[in-house]
Amino acid sequence: MSAAGFGRALRAEWTKLRSVRAWMAGLAAGALVTVLLGLLSAAGSHTSCGKDGVEVACPAPPVGPEGQAVSDRFYLVHRALRGDGAITVRVTSMTGRIRRPDSTPGVRNEVSGLTPWAKAGVIVKESTRQGSAYAAVMVTAEHGVRMQHDYVHDVAGRPGRVSAGSPRWLRLTRSGDRLTGYESADGRQWSRVGAVELPGLPGTVRIGLFAASPGDVTVTRGDLGGAAVAARFAQATATFDHVGLDGAVAGQSDDWRGDDLGVDLEADGTPHHPGGFTRSGDTFTVTGVGDIGPGTEGRTVESTLSGLPAGLIVLVVVAVVSVTSEYRRGLIRTSLAAVPGRGRLLAAKAAVIGAATFAAGLAAAAVSVVAGTRLLRGNGDVVLPVSTATEARVVVGTAALVAASAVLALALGALLRRGAAAVTAALAVTVLPYLLATASVLPLDAARWLLRLTPAAGFAVEQSVPAYAHVLGHYAPQAGYFPLPPWAGLAVTCGYAALALGLATLRLRRGDA
Repeated sequence: MSAAGFGRALRAEWTKLRSVRAWMAGLAAGALVTVLLGLLSAAGSHTSCGKDGVEVACPAPPVGPEGQAVSDRFYLVHRALRGDGAITVRVTSMTGRIRRPDSTPGVRNEVSGLTPWAKAGVIVKESTRQGSAYAAVMVTAEHGVRMQHDYVHDVAGRPGRVSAGSPRWLRLTRSGDRLTGYESADGRQWSRVGAVELPGLPGTVRIGLFAASPGDVTVTRGDLGGAAVAARFAQATATFDHVGLDGAVAGQSDDWRGDDLGVDLEADGTPHHPGGFTRSGDTFTVTGVGDIGPGTEGRTVESTLSGLPAGLIVLVVVAVVSVTSEYRRGLIRTSLAAVPGRGRLLAAKAAVIGAATFAAGLAAAAVSVVAGTRLLRGNGDVVLPVSTATEARVVVGTAALVAASAVLALALGALLRRGAAAVTAALAVTVLPYLLATASVLPLDAARWLLRLTPAAGFAVEQSVPAYAHVLGHYAPQAGYFPLPPWAGLAVTCGYAALALGLATLRLRRGDA
């Protein structure tokens, strides 16, 4: 295939596409449908919070050092550390309470227990401001020792639970911007859990003990599909002893301060589900509620793209008709006479329809995301912040998904040579699996497999908030979480498009019609 010959084929196909007004109108209609349905959904969403009996806008979540929304709600017992230093403790127990559905109306039903990611340990934090940088070494209820920092990063240490018969020693050291976590079973033989850099950490930081417990998440599936997700109150209580501090620690040995970071307040100003601590000699008992981790409560930027499936239907029809109309009218022989290379002709058609639908998808996604997020925030909805790079990936990735789906549809049109059959086939392998997987009509495993094995896998490119292994949540397609990473999902769609295009080329080489 010569470059000059392919260039002529591209110009011919582009001239053909833009000369058919119905096709150009279809491209515009696909983009317009995507935008209008997305904005209509955003305009109809309203959220508010109550304060002193008055509806007000809900507060935005704290934002962490890397730009993500975070949860920064826990009980901290701390002191000031100037410069380098370390804290060493022994954790001898961790217990908790979990709220269950009330069996007797009006009687609060709480039971003993811990959620899997209940945590307690030692921490160095830039300040008590929510969202500030930190590093911590901790014991957890079911995931052993962990070292976590800046909310989204998690490193596993030794597995196992802590108890009076099996205590766990923890140590966290600071040297400049570098923090290193250690663990030990006996306080003599230490193993390093991990080391992290916190750039720009100030000279004076907060160092101390903490406890936190995320809510107890339960998912109930309805008889007719759908899922109800509930997060009920849970708290964790940890006992620390052998508390040792090294370095320039401000104040006297009894100058420990307790802060319930991020605690919600009742209408009368009292804390809702407060934490606390007690001290007896060198033994501290700390009780905390909440979590230190990524924030996942709120609307996502991709929720503004709810009109994409409908817009994609229109663009798929345009892609199919752009090739099947030539077979229906007998014009394919004219096209082949102008471009004798049959593979070259089909490649040119795919390139033109791919570029045209990419442009339509890019415009639609950009307008939907920018205008839709403004509408949501204006209506009081919390939109989870993401980095500029992530938002750009959602927009450009959506355009690439549209283009790959259109090329797949065009290839099916060239392969089947019947408009109705090709449109049905294209929608059956792209839009339909996505709708089935995200509409809660399938078992969770079946929904995930659909989004792994079909061209609908490409919708994963829209996901802006990842599923975090150290946060308990409902990570299902119905909640906007896909089984494949964004670019891997898009690669599946592109692979199907390439395969269909190859099969269509083989058939075209065997005959004109």
